[in-house]
Amino acid sequence: MELHNLKPAKGSVKNRKRIARGQGSGRGGTSTKGHKGQKSRAGYSAKKGFEGGGITLWKRTPKRGFKNINRVSYTALNLARIQEIADKYKLTTISPETLAENGIIRKNNKFKVLAFGEVSSKIDVTAHAFSAKAKEAIESKGGTAKLA
Repeated sequence: MELHNLKPAKGSVKNRKRIARGQGSGRGGTSTKGHKGQKSRAGYSAKKGFEGGGITLWKRTPKRGFKNINRVSYTALNLARIQEIADKYKLTTISPETLAENGIIRKNNKFKVLAFGEVSSKIDVTAHAFSAKAKEAIESKGGTAKLA
């Protein structure tokens, strides 16, 4: 066997359809486009959401409310979860970087500490936001609550 003898397996390679190559090809004439109409013309491209000239679905459906583009969304972490993380990974300081390294939040996510649960040891927490009760609970155990 040499390189010039190599051929693909029988039936594995199929010739593509050659349209608009005369009547003898079986795909001449209208070249698979049917007769007349917008879709048979050169340069046709359907616009996104176009429904034949009728009112499109997104225009027919009612719109309510609005989306605030300035909204900052936080991942909520309760004090109980923070204590659990500190115990599990043996941490005394918790920051966005340490949480991202351990796969608790994503690198670019912002997180807010909420006051559900309790902190049983001194933990220094750096977060993007704190609820007032959470900040008070952390500081009452001798820890610090810093904004990132």
